[in-house]
Amino acid sequence: MPLLPSLNYYRRIASAYLLGGQSHLTFWHETPEQNLNASASELGEYYMLFAEKANYRGAYDSTGIPQLDYRGKIGRQHNPIAIAQYGLGNYNLFRRSGSAESRNKFLQIADWLVQHLEKNPQGLAVWNHHFDWEYRDTLRAPWYSALAQGQGISVLARAHQLAKKESGGSRYINAAQQALASFFKPVAEGGVTFSDDQGDLWFEEYIVSPPTHILNGFIWAAWGVYDYFLATQDQSAQELFARAVSTLTRNLDRYDLGFWSLYEQSGTRLPMVASPFYHQLHIVQLRVMHRLTGEEKFRRVADRWESYGHSRSKRTRALCYKSAFKLCYY
Repeated sequence: MPLLPSLNYYRRIASAYLLGGQSHLTFWHETPEQNLNASASELGEYYMLFAEKANYRGAYDSTGIPQLDYRGKIGRQHNPIAIAQYGLGNYNLFRRSGSAESRNKFLQIADWLVQHLEKNPQGLAVWNHHFDWEYRDTLRAPWYSALAQGQGISVLARAHQLAKKESGGSRYINAAQQALASFFKPVAEGGVTFSDDQGDLWFEEYIVSPPTHILNGFIWAAWGVYDYFLATQDQSAQELFARAVSTLTRNLDRYDLGFWSLYEQSGTRLPMVASPFYHQLHIVQLRVMHRLTGEEKFRRVADRWESYGHSRSKRTRALCYKSAFKLCYY
């Protein structure tokens, strides 16, 4: 595990943070917000609003699919997670307004996801990232993610519901079923799951060894499994989601530093503290989990983590921890 990041990493990050303008951060750092119109019992609007993402003002390819500008050597790229979130934001707009434009954008994204499922070396269908990414040890293209799998499924489940009365609508749920297969296989067999020594099942945003159990990615991935269940009533998906809920309730306290939340279980001497953006995202995700499951622990922890953000000393302490981690490990 490298102690210092590459010069290319520093150049790219400095360009995105300091020079302003459009970058990948423009897309990711929308203020996290629950969608109170979303239902826990039927497949409707997505659980977060993604309103700014639906109206993304960054780069698009020639067919109208959004691209993120990572600056530096990476440049403009298709990111399947961002593409799915753009689609889900437009689905929310369509459901609220009946906008034909939003509906068409959503189905365009669903079609892109169907067309870009690729087989990994173990024969499982995944959405690949076709660029290298610095995550301590660099993820080499092509790489895939439980987060991409889950959010792609969330799009396709809704596209199936929207288009099931139309000719060819089944292609969406067929693609979702193919993508879901990765959740039933461990990382060692080409899947996106890891079972720990306690028998808890994790969905891994980044496929690395040892696994890092990124909290936001785990939760978003779990919502994709839940959405597949809502769309199909598939009992195996329901049971898989129940295992994810069990993992989260049993391990959530491990992400609590007593003054802030952790981004992941890094296994490093210094913990990887969540940025203010991800800390707020965790709170929103836990409130959604409470709505989906009725599990009171999610509400209690969300309340506690929200209280941390009201303390100037805790915010400052979290920033110091975050800065030290970045300097040591990235």
